[in-house]
Amino acid sequence: MDLNTCFETTKDYHTIAYYSHLIPVFIALFLGFFAYLKSKGSYISLIFASFSFCFSLWLLGDLVSWVSPNYDLVYFTWSWLDLVNIVFFIFGAYFFSILARGLISPLEKWMLVLIAIPAFVITALGASVINFDQSVCEAINSTLLTQYKLVVEGILVVWMLYSFAHAWKYSTKDKRIQHSVVLGALLLFFTVFAGTEYFSSMTGIYEINLYSLFVLPIFLVVMVFAVTNLGLFNLRFLGTQILSYSLILMTGSQLFFVQDATHTTLAVITLAISMFFGVLLLQNAKKEEAARMKIEELAKELEKANDQQVILIHFITHQIKGFVAKSRNIFSMALEGDFGPVSDKLKPMMQAGFDSDTKGAATIQEILNAANIKSGKVEFHMALFDLRELIQEITHDLRPAAESKGLELIAELGDEVATVTGDRAQLVNVFKNLIDNSIKYTPKGSVSVGITLKPTEKKVLFTIQDTGVGITQDDMLNLFTEGGHGKDSTRINVESTGFGLYIVKNIVDAHKGRVWAKSEGEGKGSSFFVELPA
Repeated sequence: MDLNTCFETTKDYHTIAYYSHLIPVFIALFLGFFAYLKSKGSYISLIFASFSFCFSLWLLGDLVSWVSPNYDLVYFTWSWLDLVNIVFFIFGAYFFSILARGLISPLEKWMLVLIAIPAFVITALGASVINFDQSVCEAINSTLLTQYKLVVEGILVVWMLYSFAHAWKYSTKDKRIQHSVVLGALLLFFTVFAGTEYFSSMTGIYEINLYSLFVLPIFLVVMVFAVTNLGLFNLRFLGTQILSYSLILMTGSQLFFVQDATHTTLAVITLAISMFFGVLLLQNAKKEEAARMKIEELAKELEKANDQQVILIHFITHQIKGFVAKSRNIFSMALEGDFGPVSDKLKPMMQAGFDSDTKGAATIQEILNAANIKSGKVEFHMALFDLRELIQEITHDLRPAAESKGLELIAELGDEVATVTGDRAQLVNVFKNLIDNSIKYTPKGSVSVGITLKPTEKKVLFTIQDTGVGITQDDMLNLFTEGGHGKDSTRINVESTGFGLYIVKNIVDAHKGRVWAKSEGEGKGSSFFVELPA
């Protein structure tokens, strides 16, 4: 047979073959190569680069089978295509599983190697192609290898779905979006690719593969979107480069199709416009990348400054707390007569000193607690306990403070056990702070505390209502924020640090609950709510 026969047989498809193969090769290699370099050789970028390389190798091999005039070269590349197909499917599935789950067991890795071995053996022994029809320049694939490839592809798709489902339970919302986009792109690509490959091998209509490859830009654009917008590899500028170069390449490739001067002129003008806007896009992206890097650098400096501030706060407050505690102990011992009798005239002053140091120690401890929460150093020891019993203890301890102001402290806790799972010591701070605040910010009237069980929702709702000074809309915005003070809060409560409700919110959040407040405005009282899982 003449060596040019294959070339003449497929000549009508050469232009579309170049177009459908070379553009995806360029984008895939560019994306994989630069992802690997810019990610400093991270493991997941290495797997993605391997997937991109094997996929590009398959595209180039398939392109040879369409455009080469050399019969031997066509036969050789055709015989290896199914093996390369299986290998890039394996790398693609492996890449997604690492992205979703992070760690892959050694057994799973060995299984991936083992499923490639039969295809390698069949190909190496020259049994992947059983015949070659020279009249149409097409190979007859091994039915065994074709069916095995289909089974492997099905197994890999199921494995990706398993990895997706497994990761879904432990992922954040952003990660779930990232996983969904990448999985959707891979499934679209794998399904169309495998489906048309199987159909063409069963029917002998291989031309359908050329047209199915036009789905590849969709897959690659989605992958670029994952790189740029979803933080895959953290390479935003790279994704912009790929989109710009791909736009120019795809526009320029139209010159292969035009057949008259008018269309050529239009194609050249379109290419020039694409290049102009591509350069502008790259320049803006470069500026944005530089600004982003500067912001990240400033964020690191700010984080370092915050860490130093927390250390300084700990040092100062620990030192001051030690002095205050020592002074408090001296007042306490003196009041108890450890240094001899105290005159009636001196006792009130000693008691005032003791009370002042007690409040000072509590204030310092509140600042320390806020610093510990901010730095993530607070540990929670979860256990089952009766919330109703805890609220009873706190209201009993705070009742004298309410009665000293002439307030009525009402506790409507019911008789049912309100069991919750949480750190009892930390939740004492929550409810003591809320009840104590209501007492402090209520000049007259009452403070009502209640607990409601929500069996259908498996939650417990704590409520506290007072007839106090109320909360304005402006002050409501500062509630539960670090150092947040109301406009007149320090006038009413000079001991307020602004950290109390901030600590409350962080503790409740750590218990997977929620806390909020309501008020009709200044002078109309306030209501606070804490909802915890039962």
